[in-house]
Amino acid sequence: MSDYRNDISDIGSLRQRFGDAWNAIDPEHAARLRAQNRFQTGLDIARHTAKIMREDMAAYDADPSNYTQSLGCWHGFIGQQKAISIKKHFGSLKGRYLYLSGWMVAALRSEFGPLPDQSMHEKTAVPALIEELYTFLKQADAWELNHCFRALEAARDTGDQVAAQKAQSKIDNFETHVIPIIADIDAGFGNEEATYLLAKKMIEAGACAIQIENQVSDVKQCGHQDGKVTVPHAAFLAKINAVRYAFLELGVDDGVIVARTDSLGAGLTQQLAVSQEPGDLGDRYNSYLDGEQIGDPSEIGASDVVIKQNGKLVRLKRLASGLFEFKKNTGEDRVVLDCITSLNNGADLLWIETSTPNVEHIGGMVRRIREAVPNAKLVYNNSPSFNWTLNFRQQVFDAWTREGREVSAYERDRLMSAEYDGSELALEADRWTQAFQARAAREAGVFHHLITLPTYHTTALSTDRLARNYFGDEGMLAYVRDVQRAELRDGIATVKHQDMAGSNIGDDHKAFFSREHALKAGGVHNTMNQFG
Repeated sequence: MSDYRNDISDIGSLRQRFGDAWNAIDPEHAARLRAQNRFQTGLDIARHTAKIMREDMAAYDADPSNYTQSLGCWHGFIGQQKAISIKKHFGSLKGRYLYLSGWMVAALRSEFGPLPDQSMHEKTAVPALIEELYTFLKQADAWELNHCFRALEAARDTGDQVAAQKAQSKIDNFETHVIPIIADIDAGFGNEEATYLLAKKMIEAGACAIQIENQVSDVKQCGHQDGKVTVPHAAFLAKINAVRYAFLELGVDDGVIVARTDSLGAGLTQQLAVSQEPGDLGDRYNSYLDGEQIGDPSEIGASDVVIKQNGKLVRLKRLASGLFEFKKNTGEDRVVLDCITSLNNGADLLWIETSTPNVEHIGGMVRRIREAVPNAKLVYNNSPSFNWTLNFRQQVFDAWTREGREVSAYERDRLMSAEYDGSELALEADRWTQAFQARAAREAGVFHHLITLPTYHTTALSTDRLARNYFGDEGMLAYVRDVQRAELRDGIATVKHQDMAGSNIGDDHKAFFSREHALKAGGVHNTMNQFG
């Protein structure tokens, strides 16, 4: 028997125990309310979704074709519609998550207005968005189940047993829209205690996976901009520990930590690592610092910073800002050290921020990491900051050049030009782009592919298209043809926006509470009836 039918039985027994005072309570209506609100707290959600992620990670280890995906969402409604759409088109949300991007919180959710991705927004905006996303996902459950309950009632009223069994089966086998969120905590918004406190708020809101990066929190930059400054491993590991303690304190024992390294594009550090002996972790971090050897200690100036590298005195290169520079071309080596260190000290997944989407490049680093940690797995940022069209056209151009194929019809630096859009090279590049995620999962250890900012761009694009045509010559046709009729043809539930916003749910609740006295919004004069 399903939970729903068990609840009807249990509440029926409860009503009997309380006697006539509970005569107005219908056990099936109460069971409906329970089914529509399965998750009582954010911690219920975090525990549920952490289990999903752990199962998905194990499935990926067994077969890399079982990689997972997500899209970044900046509002609860967008996350909700994404989940509804996936379930409609594919029948299940298995392997599909949400991503919460710090970039979009900064750009779209701060009370200061739009901000760059530099951790200047209110840290409380992050757990607030997690809570909002899950509020909307839970409402998607209530909305879909409400349709099932109404279908069951209608079938019973007409005596259609086949339709009643179908509706009951949908209720009994209902799959929730509540899916994992990988949530961006930036660099922790302060020291390790600040990281711990914010992580707790995020987990209490429902986050089962927290992504943290190895930049200095007070000068944090977007991973695709210049000027990134990393911290020594000890400082980063303290924040990983802080997140793990937050998970354990709140009883989310299998919470997931994603350790992100920005070392590939970061050329600066704010501080030296503490080293106790040659070859330890601090010494290895400092070995990548740039400087010049000095032979005579008398050459040391009053403000110079001097360390030993390979037994020799080195005056470190220091900028006017006080920051220290890393040696050129050491980024990949630092990434590998970062990743191995993080996995050996409590992280579950890795995030390597790259400058281009290149499977060979990513895979080369992952193979080195897997020499030390064989089951190392990545979360990869399929970033809108990459020019995907240009990158893959150039990758194909370079591959064809190596193969000795004729490429004289193409200018490599101009491959973004629209004149190449229908060319053989452009079509091949599109095929490479389409295959990128599966190939990266297979060859580069990518367990989870996400796009950080897609709904930022889709919102701008769809608004631009409607504005261009509506305020142009087409007027209302622009909305009717490109929005409303498209919603109807594609079966998008928002065309009945009153229902999507909960009007029918509210009507049913009124009927539970007031019975025949209920004043409902969904009567014959409701214009939503025009949509069938």
